[in-house]
Amino acid sequence: MDVSSKKAVVFGGTSGIGLATTRMLAAEGATVVTISRDPSKAGDLPSGVTVEACDVTDAAAVEALLNKLAPYDILVSAATGGARAVGPFLEMDMDGYKGSFAKLWGYAHVVRFGAKHVTDGGSITLVSGAPARNCRPGQIAISSVGGAVEAMARAVAKEVAPRIRINVVSPGTIDTPMVALQGEERTTAYTNMTKNNLVPRAGTAEEVAEGLMFVIKNDFVTGTTVDVDGGWLIA
Repeated sequence: MDVSSKKAVVFGGTSGIGLATTRMLAAEGATVVTISRDPSKAGDLPSGVTVEACDVTDAAAVEALLNKLAPYDILVSAATGGARAVGPFLEMDMDGYKGSFAKLWGYAHVVRFGAKHVTDGGSITLVSGAPARNCRPGQIAISSVGGAVEAMARAVAKEVAPRIRINVVSPGTIDTPMVALQGEERTTAYTNMTKNNLVPRAGTAEEVAEGLMFVIKNDFVTGTTVDVDGGWLIA
């Protein structure tokens, strides 16, 4: 797909991976609508990008917004949906574990109500995470949610083919505003988190966005997960 002159809708497109994707799409000539739960916190957006407010966990709000924005060629969701519980599963608060699936419900809403408005030949892209297939200690909630996102995309790919495509990009440890630490404390944290990876550093939002751009533009890719994880999966 040549994204030039195409219309893209990006949930979670005002910070981190979503913002980097918004910038790349706009740079290649797409008309971009980016969506945030709180647009007042939006990062530096390119000229011409439209911003809408929506909470992806609100099914009715997502449906109404996607109906309003239709049609579009590219649909992306990088919205986190909320916090994820951490720690050993056998000690985990079950409400915290259940709450971690807000990310899945957010993605489900976007796909369920958005797929029908994607133009023929268009694409949907979601973001999971490396713990989905290589869970490290304390990450079972994150792993469970990411695994569910990837399974949903593989199943939906069969339903929407051959009219449109759907894929997932799975990042490893990425240096984004989701981590609130600053200065030396932030540097040390990322060093510790990535020291055993084959590429022993945190990735950038732009490196992950390149993965999203690949699956958006490559018409021969659907129902798959592309890893941009510094070797997390095999470390």
